[in-house]
Amino acid sequence: MNPPLTSKLPRVGTTIFTRMSGLAQAHNALNLSQGFPDFSPPEGLAQALGEHALRGHNQYAPMAGLPRLREAIAGQLALHRNVAVDADTEVTVVPGATESIFCAITAVVKPGDEVIVLDPVYDSYEPAVELAGGRTVHVPLRAGSFDIDWEKVEKAISKRTRLFMLNSPHNPCGSTVSARDLDILGELSQKHGFLVCSDEVYEHLVYDGRTHCSVLQHPVLRSRSFAHFSFGKTLSVTGWKTGYCVAPPELTNELRKVHQYVAFVAVTPVQHALADFLEAQPDYPTSLAGDYQRRRDLFLTALSGSRFSWTAAAGSYFQLLDYSEISDEPDTELSERWTRELGVASIPVSVFYETPPEQRVLRFCFAKSDEVLLKAAERLCEI
Repeated sequence: MNPPLTSKLPRVGTTIFTRMSGLAQAHNALNLSQGFPDFSPPEGLAQALGEHALRGHNQYAPMAGLPRLREAIAGQLALHRNVAVDADTEVTVVPGATESIFCAITAVVKPGDEVIVLDPVYDSYEPAVELAGGRTVHVPLRAGSFDIDWEKVEKAISKRTRLFMLNSPHNPCGSTVSARDLDILGELSQKHGFLVCSDEVYEHLVYDGRTHCSVLQHPVLRSRSFAHFSFGKTLSVTGWKTGYCVAPPELTNELRKVHQYVAFVAVTPVQHALADFLEAQPDYPTSLAGDYQRRRDLFLTALSGSRFSWTAAAGSYFQLLDYSEISDEPDTELSERWTRELGVASIPVSVFYETPPEQRVLRFCFAKSDEVLLKAAERLCEI
């Protein structure tokens, strides 16, 4: 007789992204659910990957990442954030930001610790906390604006608070944090002694003249934060699953202890290709906001005759649409029905909450070709 199996994650099933993308494929729907571009990456990047594989760069890289790529990352931070980092002791190349977030949580959260998350919360955070033996404490963002209610945050802090999860630009909401938000977080982290894990994978995708505010630019948070970034998002190569974590040496050392036993290294030819690109085109990220804002505006303008309401996303490549004037059907049911009947797939926002509020909101990814965005908007306007 086999021993009984007790799941360590009994509440976790297949992610909403996998389910909705699968449903979109099954019904030949326009997939505005899962967050990936349907257009090509920068010219020459894929070619560089092939060239490095053919040159024989196919064996393990150093555990922390290729030195030339880490130096290029340090150069990017100096150029775009005016932040100086040590490429050897503060930068770790990882196989995707999800992995480095998992490693950061695992490295510092112990059984009984509490981790504050902001609802709606990206779905990979809580399972990592649970596997580490910690407990997530959910604090809802303000309805409508999706900004942080710092009074509620402070009330949620306890003697067991070990970590605060920050996500800006935010997935799924598209909201961003301000310099004042970081000041408050810095004060609270010093007062109560907790660390910060900052998910900044959409750092270059901020719109309407806004500027991304990174924990790395804040003097207090710089010394007590893990900051996570994604080449997949910046360079439109989500399938390459490569990113990096920047943290002070003490935190980097703890992250690497876990990373070396989870994935050990990121993919070697991918790292060479990324280093080539960053060395050749260091200013490329500055072109992103204008292009993605154009896609956002194209989508929203095409929806101007619809019955949806919205606030234009401040960042990320996700746009929330409120369908309150159309239906009172739960978003989980409506998103599936519209995928089948309209041929447009989206993500229900309620799945990212511990206790979903009374709202009717779906998330649509606008990292798509003009043709797809216009077709999707046309179908949505017919409702």
